[in-house]
Amino acid sequence: MSRLIHLPYQPPWDWGQFQQHFALRLLPGVEKLDETAYSRTLHVNGNPGWLAVQPLAERPALILRLSDSVRAEELVISARVRKMFDLDRDPAELVRHFSADPALGAQVAAHPGLRLPAAFDPFEQAVRAIIGQQVSVKAAVTITRRLVDRLGEPLSDPQMPLLTRLFPTAQAIAGATLDKIGMPAKRLAALQGLAAAVADGALELHADEGHEAFVRRLCELPGIGPWTAEYIALRGFGEADAFPASDLGLIKAPLWGPRGLSVRELTSRAESWRPYRGYAAIHLWHAYARGG
Repeated sequence: MSRLIHLPYQPPWDWGQFQQHFALRLLPGVEKLDETAYSRTLHVNGNPGWLAVQPLAERPALILRLSDSVRAEELVISARVRKMFDLDRDPAELVRHFSADPALGAQVAAHPGLRLPAAFDPFEQAVRAIIGQQVSVKAAVTITRRLVDRLGEPLSDPQMPLLTRLFPTAQAIAGATLDKIGMPAKRLAALQGLAAAVADGALELHADEGHEAFVRRLCELPGIGPWTAEYIALRGFGEADAFPASDLGLIKAPLWGPRGLSVRELTSRAESWRPYRGYAAIHLWHAYARGG
């Protein structure tokens, strides 16, 4: 039986937010989701396997289980899962930070449990972000599923029979023929250019020097602009101050009234939200999805 790893957090924390986030983006075979648990395949330091996460009802903690094949990577995986589910943030600090803002103060106070969902694998998130340029979430998931079906290596474990595919590696995507996958030629070139840069070591996917330096590095690649780079920083690394200012959901959030804001106006307004602009984005998207 798998050992149960407890990952505590400071409440409030809303499992429903993460359940909804993953449901919209779910890759069958790579991920599995139900009302009370999330699981996925992974490969860490060359070791393939799976993880499973479930919130506890009786205490503020998640339970993490790992396949035997990746048990040696427990510390690395636990840290990435904590980032993935944003378990280290103090929600009271966010409420204090935004309390004086005339638009966001009430929004954050009303929803203090909202966190910043991030990816387990930054490369996977980068792939998803490029595929998702100028298309709906549903369309992006469809194309990503095709990519997984073509290039994802199989995984078989009787403990998790529905987890059957690993997400494709950078090497696999860089060297593949991906015609008729449903992407415009320029976007496909951007995707394979990113994968090639990661595969040969020209691009290291980390934000150790800060998210703004990371965004600058990404924007040097063909086909990657500020929205994509900021989104990768936000969702791929959980960078608290990343902010894709040109995102439709942010500039058209109901808080701004029927006219919305221009990108310039939103960028200027967001300066007062530093160093938590990423959390402002989460709350604005939440308001946009709810219509108010």
